[in-house]
Amino acid sequence: MLEENINVLMVEDDEILAELISDYLLNCGINVEVNSDPTTVVEHLKKTCFDLIILDLTLPKMDGLFLCEKISASFDVPIIISSARDEVSDKVLGLEKGADDYLPKPYDPRELVARIHAMLRRKKVPSSILREEVFGDFKIDKSKMIVYHKDAPLNLTVAEYGVLSFLINQRGIVLSRGTILDAVEGLSWESDERSIDVIISRLRSKLLDSPRDPIYIESIRGIGYRMKS
Repeated sequence: MLEENINVLMVEDDEILAELISDYLLNCGINVEVNSDPTTVVEHLKKTCFDLIILDLTLPKMDGLFLCEKISASFDVPIIISSARDEVSDKVLGLEKGADDYLPKPYDPRELVARIHAMLRRKKVPSSILREEVFGDFKIDKSKMIVYHKDAPLNLTVAEYGVLSFLINQRGIVLSRGTILDAVEGLSWESDERSIDVIISRLRSKLLDSPRDPIYIESIRGIGYRMKS
């Protein structure tokens, strides 16, 4: 378990569920603030820092996917979607909008705790390996979890950072979707390999990398992807 205090914002309009989950997380050393009004979340995030957001999709006044997109566009904070909407399309849309994980309701609170720790553990890098590594056009700052492309920092979600840094470190090697999914800690999408395709598409967009004539990320038909060396 992480030693420092963890502060989580839960965007949830079900008061009973929010209270139950909040009490359980508090017993696990995780502080939770609940916000049932999605229209106030973005302004609240400008004033208060949180380590992670648990976001319901079915909310009053604003769809959770729209809010997820707004948050990910402006704030560098991991997002776990917690929703009764368990369709694959919702999971993929959530990932496209910037979520890092998707936990369908109902769920065991112990699984939520495990996913929170897995997500935040990626930010705890031992001092012995705090360093920058340069790979051609890319530089990875492991201490800050930032990838620089041509000296400009990329605005990446936790999942995007994990996939891109893994591809960079394995450059020249053909990697299956399953291999990438297994290698990226905190990417818990119930082994849905389609989520890797969505992340790759987002990375290509941020790198201005055409899938038809890629400079960086190649699609290997029937297998997965390779970062050009």
